Parts: sequence; structure tokens; C-alpha cells
Amino acid sequence: MRREIDRIAVISDIHGNIPALEAVLADIDQRGIDTIYCLGDIVGKGPNSALALDICRERCLSIVSGNWDDAIIGDADQELFVWHRERLGTERLNYLKNLPNTVDFTMSGRRIRLFHASNQGVHHRVFPYKEYEILMEMFVNTEFTGFNTHEPDIVGYGDIHVAYYLGFFTNRKKIFNAGSVGCPLDEPQATYTILEGYKDEKIQSHFSITQLRIPYDVELAVTQAKQADIPELESYIVELRTAEYRGLQK
Repeated sequence: MRREIDRIAVISDIHGNIPALEAVLADIDQRGIDTIYCLGDIVGKGPNSALALDICRERCLSIVSGNWDDAIIGDADQELFVWHRERLGTERLNYLKNLPNTVDFTMSGRRIRLFHASNQGVHHRVFPYKEYEILMEMFVNTEFTGFNTHEPDIVGYGDIHVAYYLGFFTNRKKIFNAGSVGCPLDEPQATYTILEGYKDEKIQSHFSITQLRIPYDVELAVTQAKQADIPELESYIVELRTAEYRGLQK
């Protein structure tokens, strides 16, 4: 008898939004999913970076570095980064410094690679409307991903806050974006992705990618941001309520 199918939840871009994170985790729990991968940007933007990071460290099997994670551990003196840095504290900042770039694994005969933004680095952004050749470059091994493993069949990432899925008939490769838990820019609901198949199996078999939209209490997130008096508050509120990008750094 074949073993039970494995399911992996992929979350990304929480940005200190606890009501959204709690809603997504509750949905993951309700589905009986135990394995969670986080694609970075747990911190920044929203008011509760420290709590979001603590929760993800407890719940996630693996977390990769994001562009906000990288920016906050640096020495940039903008009010926005200083505010979050002070609230994270030394131990959490040190944790962020040591996050890996990628997660690589096999599922149902497919080599899967997860990272935050691209195979070039956490600050190199790729949108789904880019040319075919640019999208294909996401599957190449680079200095950022390392050269000691096979190139992936499937790439998953975060960063752009817009969930999507593309399959390419010419080479059967697939790419998906997990969307954003805490600050989506396609519609104002928390988003995450489920991968379903047989983890660590090299034989092609059952596999699926499912993307979910989870309603959460947006106004509670707005209230928490107001109470904390976060930098760039108004832009953040607009993004939460409308999913429209208004210039807030990300």
C-alpha cells in the first residue's frame, strides 16, 4: 500500500501582519498540514515583525532570506528600517543574518527549488509578464543558489506579492509565486500555496500546486498598525485595504 500523500504549505511576505498570519496558519492547521516553508520577508512594513518572526521560527520547517530581511539587518539609517531593527533586537537580527538562500527538494519525481525573489538574489525582482527567456533563467544554477545540485523542474518564489502559476509546454518546467500573506497586491486577502505529492520520491507520480486566498480581519491589522504608529503608516493602510501598491518600499 502506498504511503499517504505529503502536503507542504508555502508562505511568503508576512511583513509583520499578525491577523493575516494567524488566519493562514489556522487554515493550514484545519487542512492537517504539518510542513511549512517560508520564502522570506517575515519582517518589515507591518507593526509586529518580532512576533511574526517568532511564530514562523516555531512553525516553519525552513525559512529563506528575503529582501526586507536583508535590508533590516544592514546599516541603512532610514527611519523605516531603524524602527523595525530596534523592535527585533539583537538575537532575531542575528537569526535573520544566517537564513539560507534557497530550499531544494524532490517531490513526486520533480526537482523543486524555493527562494524569495530570484536565483540572482533577494533584490532581483521577476514578474510573470517578463519575456520567456527571462523566466527560463530562473531555473539556472547560479552563485546565489549554488552549483552542487541539479537545476530544478519547478521554481517557487515570493517577493512580488502577486500569486500566479505558469507551465511551459516546451520543456515541462513550471514556475509559481506563493503570493503574500501579509500585504498582497492582487486582492486584499492573505495568500499561500500548497504543494501535494510524495516528498523525496524520484519517480513521477501524483503532484499538484494549489493557491488559496484566505479572508482575514484587515481592519484589525489596520488598528494594530495605527496603535504602533509605524513609519509610512498611510501607505501601508492603503495596501492592506485595497491591495494597491502606493510606493511603500518592499
